[in-house]
Amino acid sequence: MPAAAALSYSSAVAEDPYEAIRQEIVTGRLLPNERLVEADLVARLGAQRTAVRAALARLAHEGLVEHERNRGAKVRRVGEREAIEILETRAVLEGLIARKAAERATPEDVAELRKTLATMRSLLDRGDLLGSSQPNIELHSRILKVADHPTVARVVSTLNSQLVRFQYRTILQPGRPEDSFAEHMAIVDAIAAGDGEAAEAAMRRHLSGVAEALCAAVAADEAAGLDALAARR
Repeated sequence: MPAAAALSYSSAVAEDPYEAIRQEIVTGRLLPNERLVEADLVARLGAQRTAVRAALARLAHEGLVEHERNRGAKVRRVGEREAIEILETRAVLEGLIARKAAERATPEDVAELRKTLATMRSLLDRGDLLGSSQPNIELHSRILKVADHPTVARVVSTLNSQLVRFQYRTILQPGRPEDSFAEHMAIVDAIAAGDGEAAEAAMRRHLSGVAEALCAAVAADEAAGLDALAARR
């Protein structure tokens, strides 16, 4: 980063550390239940204490941080049930986004969506399941951009940031990678055809499938835990 740009970034963080803290949470640098000590954040980010306090309050409003009486702030841990509820909510909101994208997509937009699908396909064919998650994220982001619906985009961004610890859980479920790819292809095909109703239905099916896969992953983890407990007895 050029010196002038670095100085500008440092100044921006000092004035408003919200984005820096938020990125550390959504990327997993700050882990669920990790304490957020104001003095430490002030020193590390070079920000004012009042700015850090305001940033933590804003992040608490978004559901990324929680405050405990007499113990301060920490990164909020999203449980499995809440994660499934978030996916159900996203199915509705992103269904609307897919409909809007179908109405507004240009040939260039469709070409970019298909290019992202091709990248996903290539990674799946190489057996890189975790790697295929990145074009998955990019595809949803591109559809949000094409839809040009800032209000839903803001809400979806907040919901997505709460799911960071579940990012790779579903793609590792047997059969899920191919199902997911087929669902994404159906979404893109509907957008390319300008069929808003089909695009919305395809997006809802996709995110409902993700929720079902997460339920299966949670059930498998619980069963494994019970088996391990029984083996120790």
